[in-house]
Amino acid sequence: MPPYGLRQAEKDAMLSRSLSDLTRHHYRSCGAYRDIVDRVFGGLDDSGGPWRLEDVPFLPVSLFKTHELKSVADSQIIKVLTSSGTSGQGVSRIYLDAETAQVQSAVLVKIVQHFLGKDRLPMVIIDHEGVVRDRRSHSARGAGILGMAQFGRRPFYALREDMSLDDRGLLDYLAAAAGQKVLLFGFTYMVWSYFVQALERRGLSLDLKDGVLIHSGGWKKLQDLSVSPDAFRHRLQGLTGIGSVLNFYGMAEQVGGVYFENDLHYLHAPIYSDVLIRDPVTLAPVPDGEPGLIQVLSSLPTSYPGHSILTEDLGVIRGRDSADLSMKGRYFEMVGRVPESELRGCSDTFQPARGVPV
Repeated sequence: MPPYGLRQAEKDAMLSRSLSDLTRHHYRSCGAYRDIVDRVFGGLDDSGGPWRLEDVPFLPVSLFKTHELKSVADSQIIKVLTSSGTSGQGVSRIYLDAETAQVQSAVLVKIVQHFLGKDRLPMVIIDHEGVVRDRRSHSARGAGILGMAQFGRRPFYALREDMSLDDRGLLDYLAAAAGQKVLLFGFTYMVWSYFVQALERRGLSLDLKDGVLIHSGGWKKLQDLSVSPDAFRHRLQGLTGIGSVLNFYGMAEQVGGVYFENDLHYLHAPIYSDVLIRDPVTLAPVPDGEPGLIQVLSSLPTSYPGHSILTEDLGVIRGRDSADLSMKGRYFEMVGRVPESELRGCSDTFQPARGVPV
């Protein structure tokens, strides 16, 4: 089934069954999750059929920093992801078994191929290679790079380990890939600071009219610099002529929950996951068009109870099943972070060394 092939009503019915089954699974298999559901949500009312999406119990994202939440035996865990916590802050630990890791990867392939096609492309990674050296236990930043690297071939890391742009190496790589579509990937703040601004300082421009940039995270720092998503796209396109710029939203705490931009520049939920918006005070769902806390729902994680998470991000549902889009389902806009919440995006938390220009 295409990743955006279900209308919202059909998708609600499918996800309500999946999420109800996942809730029961994690309730049986994870003692900490069972205690939270019993104490906060009054246990599971399992007298009827599937629950509505808004009735599925949710965990605040911060609990993954303070509790060991897993629904499989230690012997089944093949990988531990850590979120990007800033210096002195705790990090989330996400426990993956083979099944969850495999399903996560398969879903990511389906979603990304919707935008890129099935051919692997020459790929420029706007980061340095040292981030991905430890394959068993690494940060969300490293996991993001490895997840996207499967869509490229002959990847070129555009930054040196001191975060300086390898402009000579980049120009040589692009010359060798002339005439081909090129995929670029990076985290938003790092693309801005170590690629866009580095090109501007050097007076360089690139010919990437057939290229596509996929980027994510780091908007908090760009907001602090008064750089809007439109300004980000326009400055980047002015320097490179790049044909397509795609943002996506996701988090280490919910593997496989990935929301790419649609043609309206809103974030679109695929058939495997969805979002609800809740009032920050009452936690009740709010109508479309009203801002609130983003709750992310995913039918994928079986190794840990990350199928329903209340984030610290603020968003607004902007529509569903639009006649202006080929993609069906719900789409939303991320509008900020809860005041005083920690910086936690993959590139928000990169701390530049002294003397490195930003």
